[in-house]
Parts: sequence; C-alpha cells; structure tokens
Amino acid sequence: MTLFTQFSKNTEIFYKTDEEIELIRKSCLLVSKTLAHVASRIRPGIKGSVIDKEAEELIRSHEGAIPGFKGYNDFPSTLCVSVDEVVVHGIPSDEEFKDGQIVSVDCGVFWNGFYGDAAYTFAVGDVDEETMDLLRVTNTSLYKGIEMAIHGKRLGDIGHAIQNYTQRQHNYSVVRELVGHGLGKNLHEDPEVANYGKRGSGILMKEGMVIAIEPMINLGRKEVKQSTDGWTIYAKDRKPSAHYEHSVAVRKDKADILSSHEGVEEEILKNPNVKEVSILEKI
Repeated sequence: MTLFTQFSKNTEIFYKTDEEIELIRKSCLLVSKTLAHVASRIRPGIKGSVIDKEAEELIRSHEGAIPGFKGYNDFPSTLCVSVDEVVVHGIPSDEEFKDGQIVSVDCGVFWNGFYGDAAYTFAVGDVDEETMDLLRVTNTSLYKGIEMAIHGKRLGDIGHAIQNYTQRQHNYSVVRELVGHGLGKNLHEDPEVANYGKRGSGILMKEGMVIAIEPMINLGRKEVKQSTDGWTIYAKDRKPSAHYEHSVAVRKDKADILSSHEGVEEEILKNPNVKEVSILEKI
C-alpha cells in the first residue's frame, strides 16, 4: 500500500537483522501466493469483491496470518483493487471487470510480527496496445529501481532510475504525491521511496534497510485526485495508470527481492482471460 509524500526531515529508519528479514520474506511470499491466486481467477465478469473475499480466506488459512490492509486507517478491504485510471487504493466493489480493463491489485499481509507488501497490474481481456506498452514499461521500471537498492547508493538513485526509464525514455508521467516506503513491524516506515529523483541524492542506503519499491506511472499527465470515499486515487485526466510493487532488502552487492511475481506470471500464462505483461529488457 502506497504512502502519501511527507518528506519529513526527522527520518527514523529501523534496520533489520537477517532473522527479521526472513520473517518479512515469509509475509511477502504469502502476499505473492495471494496475488497468484488472483491471477488464476481474474477475468471479465468477475467482481472485485469476490477476489477480495477469496484473498482474505487464503491469507487467514495460514495460522496467525491476517490481511495487512483491512482495518488499516479504516481501509475496508483485504486488497486494493484499482481499475483503469485509478492509480492506487481502489476499494473492491460488486462491479464486474470488463474486457479491455487493467486492474492493479495491491496486497498486504501481517504475519509473525512483520508486514509483507506487493502489487501487480493485470491486463484483463483484450487490452489495447497503447495501454499494454504502459504496463510493460512500468513493470520493467520496477526492476530498474530495484537494481539501485544496494548498500552505499542513495534513495535518489532508485527514483532517478524509474523516472529516467518511464518519463525520459518513454514519455510517461511519474505520480509525485504517492511513494513507496519502508516496511517491517509497521506497514509504512521510513524512508519514503519516491519514483523520481536525482542520481546521488537522498538518504544513504545501508544493508538491513527494507523498502517497498512501487512505481505508479500514468499514460497521460502526472496529476491525481482523491475520490470522495477518502481512499481512491485516480489520474486527473482519466487516462490509464499502472502500478507494480516488490518489497526489497538492501544488500551489499545485489538487492534481495523478498516478494515474487513468478507465481503470478505462471498463472497468467494459464489464464486465457489475462494478457502477459513481459519485462522489456533483461535486467
């Protein structure tokens, strides 16, 4: 689940031990399993409320695990389900998905004292090629950002990598009001992880930092608005928006991705109602 930007100077980062990182990984992999289940079920005609109910049941079937989002600041659901121009924080409804829509599904789990968090945007049915390009570029940009999550680099290196790829190379817009975040015993911890920035700027990353990296990229303009429900954030120009997310531990030589989209992508290949969103470049 994304965080509204605050950029407080009073940053307090909680570095994790290897044991704590493994507990976060366990929560993240349950998130990944839940997203894979969504990938197997999503299609034109199914309702967001249905996949939300199934997601909650799957999470709670693991002893001690609970949905990480439900009840968080009074959010009413297990999943954030954001359709087409909705950037993030969409509330699952009884409206059926339609052929040609894109659906971002963001999921969190709290288990053994630690949170997991990840998201994937699905192409439901016959999505037009212009929108598919947005999904591919946004998905690729996630890994461009992850490449920078190593000891000794700065947070601005992550934002620069994402912004350079999506905005400068592909002419899409980076949402500014919403960012990734630290992750651990709390769903949202310091530091904030923006999807834009200058190379070599920002907080120095150190081993043991755990962050959720989540590019939110608009086909049209970068401006967003909040719905009257107090949660749903949508692109002001009503053009499609894409969102992908992994939780990552900063390491010395290579970022350690704690969540996984592999199961999601395997289920997509088996689901004739969902288009594959490939990575454009080998990372």
